[in-house]
Amino acid sequence: MKKIVIFGATGNIGAYLVDYCNSHIDKSKYEVVAVGRRKTDFFEKRGIRYCQVDITKDEDFKNLPTDDVYAVINTAGLLPAYLKEYDPFAYVETNINGGLRILEYARKNGADRTLYTQTWSELGGYWGKEEVLSPDMPRKLIYTGDHAFYAITKTMIVETMEHYKQEYGLKNFVFRLPNVYLYHPEKFYYVDCIKKPIAYRYMIDRAIAGEPIEMWGKPDAFKDILYIKDLCQMMFKALFANVDGGTYNAGTGIKTTLREQIQGMVDVFSSEGHRSEIIEKPDGAGFTSFVMDISNAKEDLGYEPEYTYIKYLEDYKKEQQEKRFDELWKR
Repeated sequence: MKKIVIFGATGNIGAYLVDYCNSHIDKSKYEVVAVGRRKTDFFEKRGIRYCQVDITKDEDFKNLPTDDVYAVINTAGLLPAYLKEYDPFAYVETNINGGLRILEYARKNGADRTLYTQTWSELGGYWGKEEVLSPDMPRKLIYTGDHAFYAITKTMIVETMEHYKQEYGLKNFVFRLPNVYLYHPEKFYYVDCIKKPIAYRYMIDRAIAGEPIEMWGKPDAFKDILYIKDLCQMMFKALFANVDGGTYNAGTGIKTTLREQIQGMVDVFSSEGHRSEIIEKPDGAGFTSFVMDISNAKEDLGYEPEYTYIKYLEDYKKEQQEKRFDELWKR
């Protein structure tokens, strides 16, 4: 049985990806193996093999399968959103040393390909200058701010993947991720080590309560809104694509304006008799408009986004009601 080994399985993206892959693979040929740092029986209760591995520890990799390893996916990593106190060494231990251990595991056990979730911060130098971000754009890091060293450590693994491809023939698929929208019970994150509400979850909660929602900045500013299940589809197709890999922008290629975003939340989450009022605040802090060019993902992988903005919100609402992963994410 060929094995698809997914690191970071207990994280936000990893949990959805394990579920998606396990639901879509041919189980007569492939097995999904979930890998995470925390102790949990969540996956095993659902018939999925789980290996507890701390990627900062060499000895933990002995817990992993070594036979018939087909693909290795790395969604693990330390993000600024989790840091209450800045620690550059923690980024090195997890993102660089841990990422290298994962690549070595893939190489030593004869994997055909590796997949990696890269931050779109490697394109930070184009923000505000280019509205359409191409997968062919050379890396242009920003060397200040709370994402700077994080992006540097992630980029180290992208470059190492290319080395492993050229030196050992290990196919490499890199996915540049903007914000990935998904249901999660956590409603706060950290920016510059300061706890702040996650904006879209905060606005959804206000829509549910029928409370006013302020629309800061230009109503026609736009984003490419990527739902987790479209990302899962893209990565799943990369598992079986007949190409040697590449760099792919994760997105939809669709511009969704700020007004459309907030109006959609009101339409989907507010009750009919108690709808949120949208209050325009044009002088408030806005955001930089962007859309992802996903042309090579369509051509190489056969990817086609399935979730419109409204369809994403409707599925988010369903996930919020079902709370399928809340047991896993409890701290």
